[in-house]
Amino acid sequence: MNITLQKSKIAKASIVKITGSKSESNRLLLLQALYPNIEISNVSNSDDSKLMQKALSSDSSIVDIHHAGTAMRFLTAYFSLQEGREITLTGSSRMQERPIKILVDALRDLGADISYLKNEGYPPLKIKGHTLTKHQVTLAANVSSQYISALLLIAPRLKKGIELILKGKITSVPYIKMTLNLLEQIGVITSFEDNKIIVNPINEVAAKKLVVESDWSSASYFYSIVALSNVGTKIELSSYKLNSLQGDSVLSTIYKDFGVETVFNNTSITLTKVDSQLNNVSYNLANAPDIAQTIAITCLGLGVSCHLTGLHTLKIKETDRLAALKAEIEKFGTQVEISNDSLTVSKINLLASKVDVETYHDHRMAMAFAPLAIKTTFNILEANVVTKSYPDFWNDLKNIGFNFTEF
Repeated sequence: MNITLQKSKIAKASIVKITGSKSESNRLLLLQALYPNIEISNVSNSDDSKLMQKALSSDSSIVDIHHAGTAMRFLTAYFSLQEGREITLTGSSRMQERPIKILVDALRDLGADISYLKNEGYPPLKIKGHTLTKHQVTLAANVSSQYISALLLIAPRLKKGIELILKGKITSVPYIKMTLNLLEQIGVITSFEDNKIIVNPINEVAAKKLVVESDWSSASYFYSIVALSNVGTKIELSSYKLNSLQGDSVLSTIYKDFGVETVFNNTSITLTKVDSQLNNVSYNLANAPDIAQTIAITCLGLGVSCHLTGLHTLKIKETDRLAALKAEIEKFGTQVEISNDSLTVSKINLLASKVDVETYHDHRMAMAFAPLAIKTTFNILEANVVTKSYPDFWNDLKNIGFNFTEF
C-alpha cells in the first residue's frame, strides 16, 4: 500500500488509545512461557508481538519470525534451554543480515548448543535445547540491549541464575532496567551494580496479573504532530504512567524544547502545543535510539537544525536507519550528515512537496515521516509496514484529521 498524505490540519483536541508497549509485551510473553501462571493484559497488537506469541506456542521444528528482531534475540535464548527440542530459528532476508554472533557466543559460554545454517554470525540458527549449567558470562556493553535482555530473561531458569559482566560503556540502560524491573515484579531477585548484573534462579513464581503500559515509541509520532501543529492543539494518549519503565518516556522532557507540554492524568497523558522558538537542538539518544527518526523529522518540519548522537545501534535495525534518514530527508531540500553514531540535519525554511518517501521495510520510517503532512503534501511508499509495531497507526491519524489516499 502506497499513500499520498495531503497537507492536513488536525482537530484542536483529540483522543488516541495506543496498545501495550512492544518492548514490555515481548519480555512478559517470554516470562509467561517460562512461568505459565503469569497473566498479562494490554499486550501489544503489533506484528512483532503476534509473532512472538505464535513462536512461543508453536510445536513446529521450524520457527520463522520474519522481521521481528526482538523475537529473534529473545527466542534464541529461550529455545536454548528447552530440554529435548531441536529448533531451526529463521527470519526474513533482512533478518538474515542482522548480526547475532555476540548473543550466540554468550549463550555458548553458558553451555548452549547453537550452530549457524548459512553465514557465520547470522540467522538462521539450529538450536538444540538442553539444561544450561553454567552461570557466568561476559559481554561487550555497547551492543544492542536486546542481547543483554535475552540473557537476563532466561536467567531465573538457569540452575545458578546468571552473573553477567558488561565490558565498556553500557548502551540503552533503560531497556536493561526495564527487563530487571519486570523480573522483580514476578519475584526474581536481581542486582545491577557498576558493570555487573546478577539474576538469581527461581523455580516457581506466585500467580501474578501484570498490565502492559502503552508504547512510548508509538506516542512519539503524536508528540511530533503536536510540535508541528498550531499553538493550542491538544492530543490525549492512553494508557501511560509517570514512572514508566520505557526509555522512550524521555519524550516528555525532550519535546518541551519543541513547545509540547505533557500533563500526566490517572492513566493518560495530554500533549498541548505552546509557543516556542528554536534555532537548533542537540541530543544524545544512546538510551532512546528508537525516537531518533521522529526527532529528526520534527526538526525538518519546524526548520530547525539538529545534531543527534548515540545512534550506533541504528545501523543494524530493520534497515540502516542512518543511511535511510539521510536519503529520504534530503529529498525535502536540506542536507544531512551521518557518521557511525550521529546524524545532523541542516536548517530548512521551505519543504519540498510531492516527495516519494521510501520506507525500506522499516515501520519507523513510515511513522516518523507521517507528521510532516502538517506542513506539506507527499507520498509514503509501502505504508502498511507500520503493522510491525502499530497496526492502527493510519486509522488513528485519520481519526484526528489527517487526509490521505491510497495509490
